[in-house]
Amino acid sequence: MSSSGNMILKAENLPRIGDEVIDENLKPIGRIFDVFGPVSFPYVAVRPTVEEPNRFINRVMYAVPSSKSGRKKRKR
Repeated sequence: MSSSGNMILKAENLPRIGDEVIDENLKPIGRIFDVFGPVSFPYVAVRPTVEEPNRFINRVMYAVPSSKSGRKKRKR
């Protein structure tokens, strides 16, 4: 947990900003808003949506790709 209340997670695979984070019971925990650190071992900042995010410390969490298919094309 960071001092601002966000969760800092070590990622095995590179997730995308905006992906949802879920626990092992498929319950939503929050959304990824930043990816930082070295490319080989990235870290992820998650803005939690649960009441007590401290209970998820040292637990495995998963990133679910967002339903957005990337940038929208601009009409000319």
